[in-house]
Amino acid sequence: MLVNFLKIILNVSIAILIKYLIFITISYWYGKSMTGSSKRKFRLENKKKKMAALIDIVKLNEYDRNQKKKHLNVDENLSVPPVREPSPKRLKTEDSDKNQPTLTSEPPPLIGDDRKVKLEGEAFLELKRMLREKTQKLRNLPIVRLRELGENASLKVELDDRIPLFLSDLQHLIMYSQIGVHAPYMPSRWCALEKYSKLENTNLIIIENASLYHYMAYESMFPFLSSTFEHKLEMITPGSYNSDIVKDLSMVPLTGTQMKKFTNSFGSLEKAVIKSDEIFDTVKNFFPIMDTEPSVADTSSNRKLPKTDKFSRTELLLSGWQMVEENFPLPIKGLMERKYQGYVLTKEKYKDVTPFSPMFAVDCEMCRTSTGDLELTRISCVNEKLEVFYDTLVKPDNEIVDYLTKWSGINKSMMKNVSKKLKDVQEDLQKALPQDAILIGQSLANDLHALKMMHPYIIDTSVIYNLVGDRTRKTKLQTLARQYLKEDIQVSRKGHCSSEDSLACMKLVQLRLRKHLFFGDAVMGGVKNDIRTYPEMGTAQYATSMLRQSVKVGKTANVVGVDELGSKYKFYVDKGENVEVNNINCVSGKSNKDVVQLFCDSIKNYSLNIAHLRIADNQLEGNNCKIFKNVDKWIKEIHEQSVSPSLVIVLFAGQKEANGVCFLHVKKGLV
Repeated sequence: MLVNFLKIILNVSIAILIKYLIFITISYWYGKSMTGSSKRKFRLENKKKKMAALIDIVKLNEYDRNQKKKHLNVDENLSVPPVREPSPKRLKTEDSDKNQPTLTSEPPPLIGDDRKVKLEGEAFLELKRMLREKTQKLRNLPIVRLRELGENASLKVELDDRIPLFLSDLQHLIMYSQIGVHAPYMPSRWCALEKYSKLENTNLIIIENASLYHYMAYESMFPFLSSTFEHKLEMITPGSYNSDIVKDLSMVPLTGTQMKKFTNSFGSLEKAVIKSDEIFDTVKNFFPIMDTEPSVADTSSNRKLPKTDKFSRTELLLSGWQMVEENFPLPIKGLMERKYQGYVLTKEKYKDVTPFSPMFAVDCEMCRTSTGDLELTRISCVNEKLEVFYDTLVKPDNEIVDYLTKWSGINKSMMKNVSKKLKDVQEDLQKALPQDAILIGQSLANDLHALKMMHPYIIDTSVIYNLVGDRTRKTKLQTLARQYLKEDIQVSRKGHCSSEDSLACMKLVQLRLRKHLFFGDAVMGGVKNDIRTYPEMGTAQYATSMLRQSVKVGKTANVVGVDELGSKYKFYVDKGENVEVNNINCVSGKSNKDVVQLFCDSIKNYSLNIAHLRIADNQLEGNNCKIFKNVDKWIKEIHEQSVSPSLVIVLFAGQKEANGVCFLHVKKGLV
């Protein structure tokens, strides 16, 4: 019986235990699900509170706007007390004004309506359409974006680090704004003009005799110019290299395609200059070239060629534009004082280069010094007889920390007793080189930077030879020597040899002169001996009119210049032959004020407008320079008359001793 009783108790206990476990399990999972539900509920409540607070803020903002509108609509003659604006951050207290709204109070309803307005049907669709149109207009607005070179020229950059732009850069932007992809040159080197086809017109205001110095010194006199124009860029003034702003702006160097067109039509570029009113013969040079007597320049010997040459070596010279692209040091005001401080010219003055001008190949080796820069440690020069006529080691101004022997071929023992300095080398070369010497080298810009010297006549083997068909990719000198000279150079474990490299450069140029003008250059289509074509980069000696280029696709141009400037622009349109050119209008005004008036009256009738003003020297005397207040007023007046959207450019042309500054702005108007 006891046993049976114990069995009953055991069974009951087991049953109770099972029920308890079931209850615990159910409670656990139910509690867990309730916890998750509670969290979700808690988050939802928080969201509701935040939305409620946001709605309160929106209502308060709407209330503020309505109150301001009421203030503006109240008649000033009525003695109505001003409505006190609510403070959205003020909490309601017992002593506060009953009418003062709080974060939780409901703002007064809109006038004549106490309900929320909801758009439905046609009204809603109309609103969507309006918003869509406005968004599309915003997307189609033109915009100017600066690239790296443009940013480097910005006045935001410190003076010592700033690299000015050339007037040709601005010229390329103007042409691109008119004819886009049809322009002979693109402004992509320094900027990007997006949606150019949406521009109504481009307006350029030139202020001659005003410089960057004047803008920086009298910035307070240019409130409109300073606040409206977002891009402010330093420009090289043409006066720094003895050129003329009208000529530089009006003349566009021929491209390769244009060269081919004029040559096929007239037989040669020289004949095209005589027979065509579109092509000009113009030579731009940054260097002090001596004037040559006509009798000397026209001698029969200059029209002939050396026996070894099939074409003139002058045709291999880099143009001024190519020298800029290849980063050659140039004696330009603004760069000489900063980027090229301490650089010297190879000669005080130069003679005009001819087919008989002597060639000298130059190569330099550099080591890294304590300044972290590469400094000259060896230079070799080879003449046309393949003789090394100058070869010397050079002691850097700073201590060498890395000889870079693998590339330079220089080691510590070689430099032990070297005493010749960079200044000595510069003086040696100035004495040894003739006034019409042509320097040859592989990426010669690097060597001239190491020498801290500048030279006008350059043949660069990395430019005239190219195996890949891409001008931006240079073929190594070692590869060129193996391909064309059947020689192996730069193979020594002791490093490169400057005399060996300069000798290879001279041989490559002489080989080119024995073949044809485009031999060895895949870019020009001259890898094979029997292929002849025209170079992409054209020539800087011959040019066409920028205004003529800009009106080639149905555009129109208008130039208004003070005094004789209008006629000067016209000369670069018709070569002084007084031929009427369709779609181009050039007029003159008696004063700056007249020019501004004529310009504003005609600005809406042309796609390209140029106003050329000039400040007299006596107006810049003294410390006040009140003329600049008028300049700012004129710029504002012209800007207001410009059609939206339009590209507005202001150019302070600079002076001989001071660079200019360019201001860019796209007037977008109301959308």
